[in-house]
Amino acid sequence: PPQKRSEGFGILRVVANLAWIAGPTIGGILATRSYLLLFILDAITSIVTAAIVYFMVPETMPDKTEDREITNFLDTLRGYGHVARDALFLQFVLASMLMTLVYIQMYSTLSVYLRDVHGLPSQAFGALLSMNAGVVVVLQFWITRRVSQRPPLLMMALGSGFYLIGFVAYGFVSGFILFAAAMLFITVGEMIVMPVSQALAARFAPEAMRGRYMAFFGLSWAIPSMIGPWLAGRVIDTMDPRWVWFAGGILLAVAILVFVQLHLGAQKRITLGETPPETNSEPGQS
Repeated sequence: PPQKRSEGFGILRVVANLAWIAGPTIGGILATRSYLLLFILDAITSIVTAAIVYFMVPETMPDKTEDREITNFLDTLRGYGHVARDALFLQFVLASMLMTLVYIQMYSTLSVYLRDVHGLPSQAFGALLSMNAGVVVVLQFWITRRVSQRPPLLMMALGSGFYLIGFVAYGFVSGFILFAAAMLFITVGEMIVMPVSQALAARFAPEAMRGRYMAFFGLSWAIPSMIGPWLAGRVIDTMDPRWVWFAGGILLAVAILVFVQLHLGAQKRITLGETPPETNSEPGQS
């Protein structure tokens, strides 16, 4: 149900972080015995997962939306054209893209920065990521239940605010304790943003076009993942490395302003499920 989507995505995050904590340990134990065994068990777990999804997870797409069905690739492109003309959703995607452009640095640039600028050992950075995953496992349910009852776009702004504090802090602080404190701010922002953003993407969409909207929302991850590390690397190579975090703070401030502006302009639509302009003519596309 729409009102439970944030909690559902929160559950997925807890499971993913449990796997993040346990997976490398189990994989390391198996790898010391046999790499072949590791890959065989990986294949078995993948097959079991596919079977569970196929046989036990019910389809959420409506059985029948209208008589007309997509018959060719051009119809598919036209369907994405409808999504691209949804101005409010496009603003949401662009703001999410700015936010993710900064967040993605946690898994790429941050380790290099802490190692080269502050001399932080790789094991210490691994401890920061493990702390991040552990906090998510412990607190994600609690936070998701509370933010799911509040205006989602304001929660996106709030989560981005936690990101801003955490990432900008890396430009000012030194020492493992302060690095861990900055990571805690980022983790809280992550626990707010991740489930809310995915639920919001679904709520923006007409029911019959939810797949298109979710796929389009995926650009807010794909593009930053592609260009973010390269841009940050250029900054580190040509400027004061701290500008990675200062510039990230500016991008996050812009994202926060867009989320607040969207809250003022789109709250009625995402609350009541109003259909966006120009999608009524082809509601059967998904």
